[in-house]
Amino acid sequence: MSEYEKVQNALQAEPKCWLITGVAGFIGSNLLETLLKLNQTVVGLDNFATGHQYNLDKVRALVDAEQWSRFTFHELDIRKPHDCAKAVEGVDYVLHQAALGSVPRSINDPFSTNETNSTGFLNMLIAARDAKVKRFVYAASSSTYGDHPGLPKKEDLIGKPLSPYAVTKYVNELYADVFARTYGMQTIGLRYFNVFGPRQDPKGAYAAVIPRWIEELYRGTPCRINGDGETSRDFCFIDNTVQMNLLAATTTKDEAVNQVYNVAVGCRATLNQLYAEIRDRLAARFDRISGMDPVYDDFRPGDVRHSLADISKAADLLGYLPTHTLQQGLDVTTDWFIDGFETADRLSTA
Repeated sequence: MSEYEKVQNALQAEPKCWLITGVAGFIGSNLLETLLKLNQTVVGLDNFATGHQYNLDKVRALVDAEQWSRFTFHELDIRKPHDCAKAVEGVDYVLHQAALGSVPRSINDPFSTNETNSTGFLNMLIAARDAKVKRFVYAASSSTYGDHPGLPKKEDLIGKPLSPYAVTKYVNELYADVFARTYGMQTIGLRYFNVFGPRQDPKGAYAAVIPRWIEELYRGTPCRINGDGETSRDFCFIDNTVQMNLLAATTTKDEAVNQVYNVAVGCRATLNQLYAEIRDRLAARFDRISGMDPVYDDFRPGDVRHSLADISKAADLLGYLPTHTLQQGLDVTTDWFIDGFETADRLSTA
């Protein structure tokens, strides 16, 4: 039995109360779905800056009525200390996902990125400290590695940040470390590497590449690649990310707490390879897609050229074992999006 299976069994035997910030977002709603299916009590916070009500509606449709009754939602804002204090009342574990993501967004609007990602993070830390929560698990970022050239990325070797977003995520780690040392809090940071999966938003200027390309290929719109396509990433399916949040929140190993961990698979693919993987999956269902080629644009400011995670620390201290490779995750993700697009198209023409 894997460590994750042991955690799931233990939580079902002794349910806890969880706060998920950013619960209406991609990662937050997947965490919500998993926890409710484990019969946990969940409090959710979101201001809908980037999250969506339809993500919550979809989770409601996937759990039973009794499980859904264990969920309490607050439309609140982490930039407001009072809202943070209200959300953490009676909570055992905090899974802090709320943030303004995207490197390009942070370059275009560094103030808003800092206000949410740094000030909002500090507000949540203070609220969690005052409420004496058992553990504070937060979404860190692989962008923290900055210009450090080494591969694979190891948690204790970072470079200089390349974007305002990366600065805010590094500040999160510094604050968490200080709160652990100064106030005795238990914190764990999870450096996410290009998470993808169902319910990720394909729309907007800052949409993640995988859902955006799936929709563009389905609609017959040319996909754009920044640079020459040889930029590489360690793409991590959402189920792996959910696993790491639960392992981090519940670990009983003293040496595993007040640490940061890579959340990835430990295998990278170039954007050209990723495009081919997605196109081939869609072409198997739609012949018209087989000949579609991408369009290449200039390199994007602030982007790291190559990214690959060393996940041995998470494996050794938390028992992390990814359940999905990139290819397995793409199988699930492309089917989920295409089924959704086809259903929406049928309804719009009915």
